[in-house]
Amino acid sequence: MSLLEVKGLTKYFGGLTAVNTLDFSVETGEIVGLIGPNGAGKTTVFNLIMGTYSPNKGKIVFKGKEITGQKSHTIVSRGLVRSFQRTVLFSEMTVLQNILLGFHLISETRFWSSLFNGRATRIRQKRLLEKAVEIVEFMGLGQSKDQLAKNLPHGHQRMLGVAIALATNPELILMDEPVTGMNTEETDRMMNKIREIRSRGITILVVEHDMRLVMNICDRLCVLNFGSMIAEGAPSEICRHKEVIAAYLGSEYASAC
Repeated sequence: MSLLEVKGLTKYFGGLTAVNTLDFSVETGEIVGLIGPNGAGKTTVFNLIMGTYSPNKGKIVFKGKEITGQKSHTIVSRGLVRSFQRTVLFSEMTVLQNILLGFHLISETRFWSSLFNGRATRIRQKRLLEKAVEIVEFMGLGQSKDQLAKNLPHGHQRMLGVAIALATNPELILMDEPVTGMNTEETDRMMNKIREIRSRGITILVVEHDMRLVMNICDRLCVLNFGSMIAEGAPSEICRHKEVIAAYLGSEYASAC
């Protein structure tokens, strides 16, 4: 049984078919890349998986159970989360506070309202704080844990978005363009961190235009164009696939593979 299965997924926006009878799966422990040109439907697929949109047709199965159209918080509680973008960080809160709010996404009690309610709650919050500090250190944000999120450099904000996702204790993380706007050094740091996250037993599905990243860290690539799958396989196969070269990579990149 695959960890995630997408079966016949279809989404229309008016007269536009954004995703067209899409089938793919993600196995436990994999890093899978979902790539393709702008407008190919990649982000729409993420929105369908996470319940932001409901599909017109098809279904999504996670750990053997259908999650099609469920609320995002329910999906997160099952162990499937999307890394947080810069635009949804709590900019007036510190790095540590942002991660503590990540725990709230799967908590049955409200973090801030329960801070002073009983010994058991205080013990639990102490453990969450210790876990948040561990995540901060793991993501290389230890020196910035007391900084406001809005004051972080771009690369650190991207790292914080992943850190918040880790706070939900996920089995599968969807990463939407994790290295956009990063320089080479920051990109290398994120690549290494993604590998480390996988080594912790977390599966990853990533949308990214940076070919150096996807070719180096992904076990398998799924290529979309106009909402349809045009190729699937190992990076070494995809970079030589004629239809992928024509639609996305270009002959210059393919010749360098």
